Amino acid sequence: MWLIEEMNVDVERVDIGGPFGGDKTPEYLAKNPNGQIPTLEDGDITLWESQAICRYIAEKYGHAPWAPEDTAGRALAGQWTDWYTTRMHPLMTVIFWALIRTAPEDRDMNAVNKAIDQAAALWTLLDAQLAKADFLTGDVPTMGDIPAGCAVNRWYAMDIDRPSLPNLEAWHARLKDRTAYQDHVMMPLV
Repeated sequence: MWLIEEMNVDVERVDIGGPFGGDKTPEYLAKNPNGQIPTLEDGDITLWESQAICRYIAEKYGHAPWAPEDTAGRALAGQWTDWYTTRMHPLMTVIFWALIRTAPEDRDMNAVNKAIDQAAALWTLLDAQLAKADFLTGDVPTMGDIPAGCAVNRWYAMDIDRPSLPNLEAWHARLKDRTAYQDHVMMPLV
């Protein structure tokens, strides 16, 4: 939804899952057999998986800077999207689910602390990248900033010990200045 708003794409949002329910109905499972969110329906295509949806939106409806116009720009944005999915997301999931969605007495704090340490190392890598430019691929945001940009908000919203990473903090501040980020990312952790 953050990317959709940034690109001014007209959509109808239907809330499913969590407190809204509906994600395990036969109708929804026919669209998304995982029974999870998000799911995008656009004409004859139905997509699930956040990064696939972002790539589709950027390619079909995109414009610079969010949808890089050149092959190198698209590849770099894709690189950071894939980096988040394969490296950071598993760790952030452990941390988030344990600290936000698991009762304190049921938390595996050894796993949480290990994930925090590993995530901190990856955020440090991102901090080094952000020392080169304001955004992950250069001086303007692209779809490559979306996945890690969502996660960095959780990273700073959770009550955890984390290293001081000035470039990461400055990037997060730039993202927080964006109305679409405020509308779709900066939400209470539940």
